[in-house]
Amino acid sequence: MRTVWSNEAQAFTPWLAEHLDVLGDALGITIELEERESSVGTFSLDILARDQDSGEAVVIENQIEQSDHEHLGKLITYASGKDAKYIVWIVKDAREEHRAAIEWLNKISDDTIGFFNPLFCRVILLENTNKPARRIFDG
Repeated sequence: MRTVWSNEAQAFTPWLAEHLDVLGDALGITIELEERESSVGTFSLDILARDQDSGEAVVIENQIEQSDHEHLGKLITYASGKDAKYIVWIVKDAREEHRAAIEWLNKISDDTIGFFNPLFCRVILLENTNKPARRIFDG
């Protein structure tokens, strides 16, 4: 992912904010951008969006590396701070322990809250270039 987006905050997040339809297709919901770098106390959520059908908050945390505890904690902080119904964590690779943590959160949560399993961003490059031809999210 770093061959296409050298910096998460300055490259990947802006791209994703402009292409929430691609993410929405992968999740099965229609997402519209509300705010980038949305404040949650002294912290900043990568993307705050809304489900167009329900109006519910969607928090999106990006990590263009392997999942880690810091981002898992951020995800929970942002979800509670924005009272989100949908919680999305985009990672390059998800550690099994983090995937299990998300599954556990879904198991103990009621039906009004949904943590999506970490989504992997797979990049398809144009031949002989570093320019993205297409990006696909995998669950």
